[in-house]
Amino acid sequence: MAREINTVGVVGFGTMGAGIVEVLARTGLTVKVVEVDAAGVERGLGHLEHSTQRAVKREKLTADESAALHGRVTTSLDLSSLADCDLVIEAVPESIELKARIFKDLDEVLKPEAIIASNTSSLSITEIGVVTKRPGKVVGLHFFNPTQVLKLVEVVRTVVTEPDVITDVVAFTERLGKSPVVIGDRAGFIANALLFPYLNHAVKMLESKYATREDLDAAMRYGCGYPMGPLALLDLIGLDTAYEILDTMYHQSRNRLHSPAPLLKQMITAGLLGRKTGRGFYTYDGPDSPVVVEDVHTPSEVDSATQAREVQRVGVIGTGTMATGIAEVFAKRGYDVVLRARGLDKAEKAIGAVRKSLDRAVSKGKLSEADRDATLARISPAVEFVELADCDLVVEAVAEEIGIKKEVFAALDEVCKPGAVLATTTSSLPVIEVAAATSRPADVVGLHFFNPAQVMKLVEIVETISTGADVVATARKICLDLGKHPVHCGDVAGFIVNALLFPYLNDAVKMLEAHYAEADDIDNAMKVGCGLPMGPFALLDVVGLDVSLAIQRTLYNEFREPGFAPAPLLEHLVTAGRLGRKTGKGFRDYS
Repeated sequence: MAREINTVGVVGFGTMGAGIVEVLARTGLTVKVVEVDAAGVERGLGHLEHSTQRAVKREKLTADESAALHGRVTTSLDLSSLADCDLVIEAVPESIELKARIFKDLDEVLKPEAIIASNTSSLSITEIGVVTKRPGKVVGLHFFNPTQVLKLVEVVRTVVTEPDVITDVVAFTERLGKSPVVIGDRAGFIANALLFPYLNHAVKMLESKYATREDLDAAMRYGCGYPMGPLALLDLIGLDTAYEILDTMYHQSRNRLHSPAPLLKQMITAGLLGRKTGRGFYTYDGPDSPVVVEDVHTPSEVDSATQAREVQRVGVIGTGTMATGIAEVFAKRGYDVVLRARGLDKAEKAIGAVRKSLDRAVSKGKLSEADRDATLARISPAVEFVELADCDLVVEAVAEEIGIKKEVFAALDEVCKPGAVLATTTSSLPVIEVAAATSRPADVVGLHFFNPAQVMKLVEIVETISTGADVVATARKICLDLGKHPVHCGDVAGFIVNALLFPYLNDAVKMLEAHYAEADDIDNAMKVGCGLPMGPFALLDVVGLDVSLAIQRTLYNEFREPGFAPAPLLEHLVTAGRLGRKTGKGFRDYS
């Protein structure tokens, strides 16, 4: 028979503790809170008051409900006040010694059937629970911040946790209106084990001056639809907290991807902990403020002394989705576009694809018929490279094969006028290799549009060691004119987005491969816990497992980082022809 959980204790009344207390009290539970001193109690009550008042102001809670909620909460400085609790949740700082000491003391005062849970985000539940005489009644209950909003709760079982305890805790979290996922006891659990290596990788990119903080964050927001960029998210989490989580994960896994970036340690030592101190990767208008203010690192616009080249006529090479999308974007903005294909029928078919896209925009009321017709009139088909001779900019969007791209650029080198900018839309291949196929590498730049080009705002401007400053300025000016958000990066495999995204996706496959959690639970954890638009397996199936494998191999071959080696499961699925949605079978089956 399921145990009744009506009275719940919370040890620790900081930001997380206060959030947990509010969620419990909102559900009608009696909540007993213990803090180390009166100042801690006062701070916690302040957090609770501030949060509930905001809910009342937003009409998500009535004044009477708020008063009743506060009436269910009592505070104390003594753990013995929790003696009659059915469940106690520990939410103190991430110190194994501190948590173990609290668990040992709780074990002495609680009734034998009471459950003790830790809200740790990365420490070993087994190690914490072993100090008690009831390790079978010890679990992890990892809530996510802000607890009042985020639905995910990771329920962490150890090898000795009693099955009925897990059953009762899952039912309890569902009663709170949360979405529980049950997982084993391993560093970082699901969400943090996938999130923090990604955040750490972003810090290492900044550390190496590969891209600016603004461009790193914008790339993931506009390129992947993430609610926050990695560096802004680290400021929100707290750099000290992130360091502790990564350090704990590294000591368990010995995976170099979990080893905290040296820059994190330097910033922590300097007291730059993020929003809570008013300065982290960004500067804020005060401690605990979300408002970013300009500082010495805030970039100014590209030096106006670097004159951009004039661009009026644009060539687009290719007939696929990317090529037709790019042609549409340029033509809509008033550029004359020459769409080059290997045959006239292919070119006409590609222009037909543009027409269909424009027709959809007209039917949705996003474009007038006159603008559609004007846009189409600006696109002319071409078969011979020589027809691109008078273009000011040529954008290559053919297959992701270096040999094919080099042939295209060699042909362009023969026919394009001096001063023409030559751009490749590659998502992972070295831009310098295609530039080397020409006699004018200073004119070659990467312009990585994201699919669908008509919708996605991000464009990665990839500068090689040979690209001219005026070519970079031209690329930026064009992107802004197209209504895109340009980010600048060096010519390294994956650029920004793929270099950050695909190792995270690969880690998710390795987690599934190890039978640590099911694909649905992993996807749910990242969507619900981290606010991502899609879980990793849903995204892999959309991208295509073959495409994903090719990008991961490129990253591994470039960086020689053992953690970037493609997951064997990914390779096996590709070999078996399970490529995702396009074949009807990937990590999931599609009808």
